[in-house]
Amino acid sequence: MMDQARSALSNLFGGEPLSYTRFSLARQVDGDNSHVEMKLAVDEEENADNNTRAHVSKPKWFNERICYGAIAIIIFFLIGFMIGYLGYCKRVDSKTECERLAVTVTSNSGNIEEEEAVPAQSPRLFWTDLKTMLSQKLNTIDFTSTIKQLNQNTYVPREAGSQKDENLAYFIENQFHEFKLSKVWRDEHYVKIQVKGSSAQNSVTSVTASSSSDLVYLVENPEGYVAYSKATTVTGKLIHANFGTKEDFENLSSPVNGSIVIVRAGKIPFAEKVANAESLNAIGVLIYMDKAKYPIVKANVPFFGHAHLGTGDPYTPGFPSFNHTQFPPSQSSGLPNIPVQTISREGAEKLFENMVGECPSSWGTDPSCRLQSSQNRNVKLTVNNMLKEIRILNIFGVIKGFEEPDRYIVVGAQRDSWGPGAAKSSVGTALLLELARTFSDMVLTGGFKPSRSIIFASWSAGDFGAVGATEWLEGYLSSLHLKAFTYINLDKAVLGTSNFKVSGSPLLYKLIEKTMQDVKHPLNGRSLYQDSNWVNKVEKLSIDNAAYPFLAYSGIPSVSFCFCENTYYPYLSTALDTYEYLIKEIPQLDKMMCVAAEVAGQFIIKLTHDVELNLDYEMYNNKILSFVKDLNQYKAGIKEMGLSLQWLYSARGDYFRATSRLTTDFHNAEKTNRFVMGQINDRIMKVEYHFLSPYVSPRESPFRHIFWGSGSHTLSALLENLKLREKKNGAFNETLLRNQLALATWTIQGVANALSGDIWDIDNEF
Repeated sequence: MMDQARSALSNLFGGEPLSYTRFSLARQVDGDNSHVEMKLAVDEEENADNNTRAHVSKPKWFNERICYGAIAIIIFFLIGFMIGYLGYCKRVDSKTECERLAVTVTSNSGNIEEEEAVPAQSPRLFWTDLKTMLSQKLNTIDFTSTIKQLNQNTYVPREAGSQKDENLAYFIENQFHEFKLSKVWRDEHYVKIQVKGSSAQNSVTSVTASSSSDLVYLVENPEGYVAYSKATTVTGKLIHANFGTKEDFENLSSPVNGSIVIVRAGKIPFAEKVANAESLNAIGVLIYMDKAKYPIVKANVPFFGHAHLGTGDPYTPGFPSFNHTQFPPSQSSGLPNIPVQTISREGAEKLFENMVGECPSSWGTDPSCRLQSSQNRNVKLTVNNMLKEIRILNIFGVIKGFEEPDRYIVVGAQRDSWGPGAAKSSVGTALLLELARTFSDMVLTGGFKPSRSIIFASWSAGDFGAVGATEWLEGYLSSLHLKAFTYINLDKAVLGTSNFKVSGSPLLYKLIEKTMQDVKHPLNGRSLYQDSNWVNKVEKLSIDNAAYPFLAYSGIPSVSFCFCENTYYPYLSTALDTYEYLIKEIPQLDKMMCVAAEVAGQFIIKLTHDVELNLDYEMYNNKILSFVKDLNQYKAGIKEMGLSLQWLYSARGDYFRATSRLTTDFHNAEKTNRFVMGQINDRIMKVEYHFLSPYVSPRESPFRHIFWGSGSHTLSALLENLKLREKKNGAFNETLLRNQLALATWTIQGVANALSGDIWDIDNEF
């Protein structure tokens, strides 16, 4: 037995072969299965020897099995060790010795040749690295030269749909290609705008009634106009209503029904002035720029605006104007039914000569200001504006994200302008181009790898109420709220040097504050963060801001900011909005443009670099609590109607608990787990969108946001209705209030439910 074992081992490790093997396939007796049997020739010889040594063959066969088994175990152990070792090498840091080893091969001559080592991945940049890189690149840019390039022909307007507007669109598109953005494309829309009539002029005339005949003299044929005014002629007494706010109309001593109203530009958009006047049955509106707020030397400067209380093409409300021929005739409810016209300061002063009553000193207007027409004096207003169908182009360029390319931040600026538009559109467009160039360079050569995508957008027809931006939103409403998580507006970002003003969604307040703390004013070297109470001073986005439809219509968190003075920039929407006047008003324009780009750039980095979205969903706890406190003032009256605020309190509590739970989930989550972080980010992205009331039509009430929208569904409208009950003037609508309270409660509850995550996680108190 021992001799045969030695023979087997000798044969295995290089000895001479002492035996052979034979395979036999035999049928088993007790079934159809076959088996393979391997026998050594030595075994067969022993079995043939009169079976006298059968008792010896068994232990020999047994020992050989042990030998082969041991060898197999050793081989499997070596294979496992190599697999584990190679797996370990793949897991270790790229800078370790294992990865630095070069792969070598032996040449035909026997020499060792060294192959090229696998390059190590560039390390992920930190916030401080990116902030420094951004500042360094922005400091090398001459922003004023870009504005000059955009305003080559200083006094030629870039009205939407004009050849100059289209040429600029192609220039921006080519620039995006030169910057090597991931993808560049355009959107084409056919929209209707209103322009001055070609056959008849608009006019403002003074009429003196006498027993024999009316004495008429022309006050002005204005060069400027108000788009979307009703084209008609009206005659009536003229009444001054200050800025035309609701409070101004309430404080007037004379009713305005049947009269033409004259108001000052500023404070609120043209469309709101017109809507307030029309609600009180005024028959027409004149708008002028007084010297107190707009200290322009020239008194005859014309200016422009629009009167549509909405955004987008008012003749395709709620749906996009991709192909106008496919849609039935329709118009927005925000269009006025009275004529509206801008008039120069010189023309307004002529009208004041035939008016009586000094304007209140609290108005702070010009001494020439008067309150109402003298007896037998009327004003005749004629508007001959006409509709014009135009093609507009929106231009887009994108830097695709490396981890979540289907989530993106949108950075946009208006391209068109009624006048030269240096401050109104060229400032924002220059910032857009230089930011696109800078971030593309940071990605291509600086090692910046944004997790999410960045879309740069150049809008057309912004002067007519964010038409280009709104049409894009309407075209992709069903998907944008799932993908676009922030909009940054660059329009009119630099109008001065003294103040830094910002408006936007509460979800962005914490991000805005961090940015203000990081960015220093270029002239005084101090941080932009000067007031710890700045949040309570944030102004609501106005309807004439391109960020407004993103927030109030699409439920996308938005921000708009501006460096400005305490007074209005006087040349906006006038023929004097040129580069010469801009640099005269702001000699440090280049430095201010650089810091504006840094503010926007830091927003972009902070929103695309980190794994988690920098959206502070807890800020809406304060907004809801503030609304509840305002509502509690009317608690007694609400109880008299048999209503209770308990359900609203419960909804507020559910929202608070949902935000607390989400914060806990975030702190407990493994930040490297993309699936878990993706779920958390999805919940955060739903907050703003779900504040859009689901109980009103986006066509009839496009601005559905209960905090920032407009209409009876908003929380401010609910409070206004309750105020009417206190006044007891018969205008209070109890049925409306009951619906308002119920729908506001369920909208807030719906946001809490969406924020909670899965349906089984909802902590519902109802």
